[in-house]
Amino acid sequence: MIVVAGEALIDLVPQGPGALADLKPALGGGPYNTAVALGRLGSRTTFRSRTSSDAFGEALLDGLRRAGVDVSGVERGAEPTTLAVATVDAGGSAAYSFYVDGTADRLFSASVPLPAGTRAVSFGTCSLVLEPGASAYEELMRKAAGQGLFTALDPNVRAGLIPDADAYRARFRSWLPSVTLLKLSAEDAAWLGGTPREWLASGPSAVVITRGGDGLTVFTREGGEYSVPGERVDVVDTIGAGDTVNAALLHGLSAQDALSEKALAALGAEGWTRLLRFAARAAAITCSRAGAEPPYAAELGEW
Repeated sequence: MIVVAGEALIDLVPQGPGALADLKPALGGGPYNTAVALGRLGSRTTFRSRTSSDAFGEALLDGLRRAGVDVSGVERGAEPTTLAVATVDAGGSAAYSFYVDGTADRLFSASVPLPAGTRAVSFGTCSLVLEPGASAYEELMRKAAGQGLFTALDPNVRAGLIPDADAYRARFRSWLPSVTLLKLSAEDAAWLGGTPREWLASGPSAVVITRGGDGLTVFTREGGEYSVPGERVDVVDTIGAGDTVNAALLHGLSAQDALSEKALAALGAEGWTRLLRFAARAAAITCSRAGAEPPYAAELGEW
């Protein structure tokens, strides 16, 4: 079982150019997209979050169920659903404005224990910024690491939500001893400061850097550095691409029984290259269609 912990929200995606273009609601949130992608790939997945009892909250849970994700541990509340208004540039890259005051997902309490059989727990994005939920997710991360579970982190930085950048950067560094696999975009890496080798020295077994269409690179604690190019595709938008990479990495590692520090160390060049190519292919499919629509296992074939 892979547990994904974090926010579920509604993306409002413009259907044309300009600030006043019609907006279409879409299911979203980095952790939410990761959970859906894992479910579509066929991994046993459960979601940990707090969702609203409003119509958007029900739609979010329905989306998870359709992907085969277990939602029995999701907390519910009467608070509204978080909204993220997307702006998509000419190259398909998305930026977001958030409406988060008093919303359900930031009140996550981690009151439901991890299910029996949990092998990995994935964290990231807004859920690690917005209090009081951020501290609850952080506590869950440290507890999972303390139990010897594989932990994955994608900071997926949303700078507009971070009031004190230096404090957040310090908090990010404090998470690293509890992280097995760190994945982040080149843009996030530059914003956070530091280098993959510095982060590896603080705890993770591997750091994966995504570079959009230019591909992915992994740095390992053993000194390895392996890269693959991006898959060429006509980009509609990049919404959910990084989340799809998260899911593909976790799915591939699970498929080869490599959700542990020891197993990561044994992957080597061949194992990592195969895994990164799988992730690049999955992300390319997501970029080829509008919104966060990660691929199904049948679209990718055997990992």
